[in-house]
Amino acid sequence: MPSDAKKKRDAKKKEAAKSRGGKKNLQQDDDPELKGENGETENGDGTADDSSVAALMDELALAAKHRSVTGVLASHPDSRDVHIHNLSILFHGAELLMDSTLELNVGRRYGLIGLNGCGKSSLLAALAAREVPIPEHVDTFLLRREMPPSDKTALMAVVEVDDARRHLEKEAEELAHNTDPEAHERLMDVYARLDDLDATKAEAKAGYILHGLGFSRAMQHTKVKDFSGGWRMRIALARALFLRPSLMLLDEPTNHLDLNACVWLEEELKTYPRILVVVSHSQDFLNGVCTNIIHMNLKKLNYFGGNYDTYVQTRYELEENQMKKYKWEQDQIAHMKNYIARFGHGSAKLARQAQSKEKTLKKMVDGGLTERISADKTVSLYFPSCGEIPPPVIMVQNVSFRYSESQKYIYKDLDFGIDLDTRVALVGPNGAGKSTLLKLITGELIPTDGLIRRHSHLKIGRYHQHLGDQLDLDLSALEYMMKCYPDVKEKEEMRKIIGRFGLTGLQQVCPIRNLSDGQRCRVTFAWLAWQCPHLLLLDEPTNHLDIETIDALADAINDFEGGMILVSHDFRLISQVTEEIWVCEKGAVTKWEGDIFSYKEHLIKETQKENCKLKG
Repeated sequence: MPSDAKKKRDAKKKEAAKSRGGKKNLQQDDDPELKGENGETENGDGTADDSSVAALMDELALAAKHRSVTGVLASHPDSRDVHIHNLSILFHGAELLMDSTLELNVGRRYGLIGLNGCGKSSLLAALAAREVPIPEHVDTFLLRREMPPSDKTALMAVVEVDDARRHLEKEAEELAHNTDPEAHERLMDVYARLDDLDATKAEAKAGYILHGLGFSRAMQHTKVKDFSGGWRMRIALARALFLRPSLMLLDEPTNHLDLNACVWLEEELKTYPRILVVVSHSQDFLNGVCTNIIHMNLKKLNYFGGNYDTYVQTRYELEENQMKKYKWEQDQIAHMKNYIARFGHGSAKLARQAQSKEKTLKKMVDGGLTERISADKTVSLYFPSCGEIPPPVIMVQNVSFRYSESQKYIYKDLDFGIDLDTRVALVGPNGAGKSTLLKLITGELIPTDGLIRRHSHLKIGRYHQHLGDQLDLDLSALEYMMKCYPDVKEKEEMRKIIGRFGLTGLQQVCPIRNLSDGQRCRVTFAWLAWQCPHLLLLDEPTNHLDIETIDALADAINDFEGGMILVSHDFRLISQVTEEIWVCEKGAVTKWEGDIFSYKEHLIKETQKENCKLKG
């Protein structure tokens, strides 16, 4: 590896470390926009996976069965705020939250953060299922699963809100006779929501939302059942944004979005007027949207004002002061104990002083001592050495591609090379062909024209969001990896391998179905990494990962000896691990002259221009 490339990676690592705080068959001649990425559907085989929806619903129902939740409503029953005291959540007997306080206030947008497996999704699911005493007038919407397949068009699925409108009209009638200030505030909000759901404006508003999430006019009038799961998830998100509920709960809303749609969603949510709670792994997204951060840690909910960057700074300062106080107290205690031990049985004068210090020490202990700061668990990922192969590793020569003769070309006359120093991010709108390009590189797709030459010894590791479907949920991570890699005979050796991906102890031996989505992703990374690829093709690798794991992934990529091509909606990860930005658009791949944040600024300007056109 050339030394200048290594220096660049080391510089990126230092910079990153400094910024851290802590059901229809879709044939190939169908419209590719309805599929995942130019022909890729949820199954990857040309069919929309309806069974996956049922499977997810069964899994969520099973999760609810194994979840035990207690809590007491502490806010006024007519208030639009939601305060729950003594909140505890147990899942499969494991304590996620114990006697904590949940405080959600109107007009605030909360980012819920914490390590994978700490219980963020369980908390959102418990709120949505009203397993705690949330007032009846506080309606919730949890974005967790895609819109079920149906014969309704995408537009119809979003605007079908007759039940919600009737409920609000009934609520307005009841509140009109209530003189309580809390009731008056609620009434004003109900009137605003009824205005939002006005049937005369509904279609235009829903069309605006769907357009922002990447739906063309033709797609808006396409049946829901004809879309892949990723697009149905966007429809569910559009419905949430259209309903604008009292309590909107978004669990990783950017997972199925491209960078363009992420930027649009960020602009849309930053003015949300009610209560928003969002779980997201994207620091950039949390910075743009949130007014408050809730850190779920050590079975408690800790609150911080401001966005993610403010949280990092505030937490650092608080912990620094706490550590200073802890050290001072420990020094005082040690000094007093030493004095008591030395002079407790000395002369009368010294004995009295020793007794005085003993009383002071008892007062300090009884008053409560400052706790030592417990550092967050550190996660590490690791890609084994791949060895060297001489360039050229991959040559793409005059390549053009389309899925069938009846469709337009997705790419025309591509010409570039890839070697083990390549560190590139592919960006561009959904449907531009980013995943298609990765499939062409791996050989899953054959060019319509041109040639792709690969080194005869090249091993490619491709990560994509459907890899998790291959996991046997009834096996443990340890059993699964032993089954996939029978050459590793010793369980202890395999335990060490899995441990390098942040799964330890019971997490290695419990059924995979009991793991969180983020922990399952780590199992998939362990499986992929142990193939020892020379070239990593990572298609949205951050979905379901927590912020700490994404930082660990960035470190692992920077330490990796081979090449890497990344497709991601996480601006920060792109900034940490890539040296070039390639824009896939209009049948071409062109290098962006600038970094990923200048590209984001470009997208924001384009989004604002487009929104002005649509609203004007």
